[in-house]
Amino acid sequence: MNEITFLFSLSPTLKDRLRVSAKKERGSILGFIVQYESWIRNKWHPIIRYDTAHGFPHKDVLHPDGRTDKQPIYFANYNLAFTHAIQDIKILWQWYKESYKREMKND
Repeated sequence: MNEITFLFSLSPTLKDRLRVSAKKERGSILGFIVQYESWIRNKWHPIIRYDTAHGFPHKDVLHPDGRTDKQPIYFANYNLAFTHAIQDIKILWQWYKESYKREMKND
């Protein structure tokens, strides 16, 4: 079994990053974590996390007040769910960040 782990910068300021960890065997993803983190108010905040904890692929929307909204995602296999997770965050990270920051202002 191989383990894939890397950080990928999403912004030129290096204040937004994608954290990826996955276990892979013979071309198949066995489990993964794909997390979007942003440097806000002098600390890293996890904002969106896709993972396979609890035995199924899902998206966690993390809120500044500590709440987490868990949303199942439905794909034929973990490979497709893993690819979707990375693409979703690469495309929507700015929107996720602005939503999170709006919630911080309301706290």
